[in-house]
Amino acid sequence: MPGKAAAVKSGSDLEQEVAQLGAELGLAVDSQVAVGRRIWGARRKIDVVLKHPETRVSLGIECKFQGTSGSAEEKIPATIDDIRAWPIRGIVVFSGAGFSNNIRAYLLSTGKAVELPDLKTWLELYFGL
Repeated sequence: MPGKAAAVKSGSDLEQEVAQLGAELGLAVDSQVAVGRRIWGARRKIDVVLKHPETRVSLGIECKFQGTSGSAEEKIPATIDDIRAWPIRGIVVFSGAGFSNNIRAYLLSTGKAVELPDLKTWLELYFGL
């Protein structure tokens, strides 16, 4: 995927990139999968769900893009917590120059986050491809 990360300019682009990579790896892809409600009643959705067609192993992926510095990264710890409530294993895939070094370090330290350029290798290991 060299060079593709530079093409991502929005959260929607990131979701499409992740879905496309999953399809290229031969995984079944679903987007915006509803999985219950948050504590304030809003529907909880997983941005992308990948499923191995033979083993049926699933992975939910929350996509986070931040092109410029700002307050969006303040929601990242809540996102990591939200993933714990999913009925399947999940990770955050993140991209964009707007994430501070501190939040990048936090994300990677959780073991629940992968930067977009590293995603292909991560998925190959996770799904045994």
